[in-house]
Amino acid sequence: MSTIETQIEQVLEQMRPALRLDGGGIEFVRYDAQTGAVHVRMQGACVGCPMSQITLKMGIEAALQDAIPEITEVIPVDSDTHEPQT
Repeated sequence: MSTIETQIEQVLEQMRPALRLDGGGIEFVRYDAQTGAVHVRMQGACVGCPMSQITLKMGIEAALQDAIPEITEVIPVDSDTHEPQT
């Protein structure tokens, strides 16, 4: 695991308790060093929740970008296909 991937996991670990309070979770899938995109999988109550997009962009993406300037965006992936959700 690269240094950036380790940093991503550390930031996500700080976010997980708040997500668990609402019955949700987040899993780090991969980091694309060329685009700066972090791919994550939402879990539990976060799957399909209308607020998860706000949580993802305003909370998780903002926290990751503050901690790791190389990150450009956070992209949720489908749990079955591992492809970005549309």
